[in-house]
Amino acid sequence: MPVLLAAAPILLILITMTAFRWTAAFAGGAALAVTVPIALFAFGYGAPVAGEGGRAVALAGAFAEAGFVTATVIWIIFPALCIYEAQVRGGAFDTLRAALARLSDDPRILALLVAWFFALFMEGVAGFGTPVALAAPLLVTLGFQPVAAVTLVLIGHAAGVSFGAVGTPVVPLEAASGLDPAAIAAAMGLMHGLLGWILLVFVVRIAGAAMPGANRRPVIGWATLAAAAFLVPFLAIAWFVGPELPTVAAALLGGLAFAAAVRWRSRPSKTAANAAPSGASPADGPPAGVLVRAAAPYLVLLVLVLATRLVPDLQALTRSVTLSWTIADTFRGTVQPLHHPGTLLFAGFLLGGLLQGRGAGDLAGAARAAALRLPLVVLALFAMLGIARLMMHAGMVDALSSAAAAHLGPAWPLLAPLIGILGTFVTGSSTASNILFADFQAATAAALGLPVLWIIAAQGFGSAVGNIVCPHNIIAGAATVGLKGGEGEVLKRTLVACALYALAGGVLTFVIVSL
Repeated sequence: MPVLLAAAPILLILITMTAFRWTAAFAGGAALAVTVPIALFAFGYGAPVAGEGGRAVALAGAFAEAGFVTATVIWIIFPALCIYEAQVRGGAFDTLRAALARLSDDPRILALLVAWFFALFMEGVAGFGTPVALAAPLLVTLGFQPVAAVTLVLIGHAAGVSFGAVGTPVVPLEAASGLDPAAIAAAMGLMHGLLGWILLVFVVRIAGAAMPGANRRPVIGWATLAAAAFLVPFLAIAWFVGPELPTVAAALLGGLAFAAAVRWRSRPSKTAANAAPSGASPADGPPAGVLVRAAAPYLVLLVLVLATRLVPDLQALTRSVTLSWTIADTFRGTVQPLHHPGTLLFAGFLLGGLLQGRGAGDLAGAARAAALRLPLVVLALFAMLGIARLMMHAGMVDALSSAAAAHLGPAWPLLAPLIGILGTFVTGSSTASNILFADFQAATAAALGLPVLWIIAAQGFGSAVGNIVCPHNIIAGAATVGLKGGEGEVLKRTLVACALYALAGGVLTFVIVSL
């Protein structure tokens, strides 16, 4: 019974969002209303907080954490929306769309460029929801419907999440297991390197189905090239270098190579070139200067992220300012505002806008339009995060994971990735999932006599996969493309990809530990 009660909020979210198509705000609100009494009365929540009025303090602390995390996530969504609004109003998206369209008229190839390479690159340099917030609007400008755009990016960026934000998710795995981070990186890199093509297949199929009237030529060759262009350097860097650069370097190198191959393949024939107007070519895109100007916010963001992550002195400077708080020695929150992706996004919005020649009035108008899209997003995020914090502090998450370990025994490797998915689903972060469950996974592996390295790797793998169905990622992506009430449809479409990829990861883990 405790296990069923612990699972009730998650089941309610899944059912109401997929079967009944409730919005994230309504589904989250209903699940939160259920979570509070379960936590208080079935799990005795409030006991960790000493003194009179412990339950009230416990609830206030959990909701304070939820509100704090909501604010940090909104600080990513808001500047991403600002960039989107400014790009649309200034015509920059039209320029970028024209450049991509000149590379190919096949939506599946465009999806590979944006939902695979661009999203993976942004995951590698920034993480924390940035890929969905930036790549999904770009797909919409290319003609994809909002639901398809968000779905494509959620699936496309997942393989890189294990090493997102310059390797951040590996830190808690190292701390919990005491293993060499290079060994952890090699193990997780092998898992994604062997299985990442599964996600690419979903990207190609969904992109093709999203535009049924488009060119239907087989693209198996391009899909194979896209998979190899990212996964081969990704695996090599994870295996021989470490956890900081596999995603960002593989996405950059692979994306450039893939774009060059597409452009080379689309070169006009001599006949077509002779028929074209003087100085023009059917494969020509916007002039380089115009294209750079249109991409200015992203280029500024790229420079800032790489500098603050890879230049030691600048990294130390941006990390030197920390805001933190604590309630009853149990509830806490910490943020480094100068190092936060949202601050860098906002800098990209302002500096990129100035480089594009936009005035203060234009930028302020874009910011106002972005702010008007936030209220329902804030409510949905707060509800989902409130559920997550209550479940964690009340021991509901521990009840679910402990029950799984007790009943599975030697078969644990098959479902170890599901614990990582569960952590990301309820916390909204691969890093937070690893913080939450890495100790549990290591202890379970030791108790069952299983190789700790591969169970820890399965945890990191699963926490990355969980980003595909994480409600707060879905909400963030839906917000940036103006999708209202369609979050359930996105979740429904991503569930199959998430389940299949997780199953493949579990089978691979089981095979490896059985050898």
